[in-house]
Amino acid sequence: MHIKKGDTVKVIAGNNKGDVGRVLVVNPTKMTVLVEGVNLRSKAVRPSQKHPNGGIVKQEAPVHYSNVMLVDKQGKPTRVRTTRKVDNNKTVVRRIAVTTGEEL
Repeated sequence: MHIKKGDTVKVIAGNNKGDVGRVLVVNPTKMTVLVEGVNLRSKAVRPSQKHPNGGIVKQEAPVHYSNVMLVDKQGKPTRVRTTRKVDNNKTVVRRIAVTTGEEL
C-alpha cells in the first residue's frame, strides 16, 4: 500500500468526498485506512471508566484505501511513485509525488 500512518489524505469517493484528514491506522490485510474526522459513525457505549455516563459516541470507521489519495506538501492530491535505491546492501524505498516530483 502506498499510504502510511501519519500521512495526510483526501477522500476522493463516497459520502465523505473532499474531506482531508490524517491517517490514524492502516490495515493492509483488509486494505483499509482509518482517517481522522472522516466517515464518522455513531456507536452506543455502556458506562465505563473512559465514558462514565455512557451514551452515544462518534467514531471513525475504516475507508478502503482506493477511495483516498495522498496529499503533497502544497496540499494538492497526488498519485505516488516508488523508487528503490541500494546503498551498502540496504534497499531504500522512496515515495515520490507524481505531480511535483518531491519525496514524501
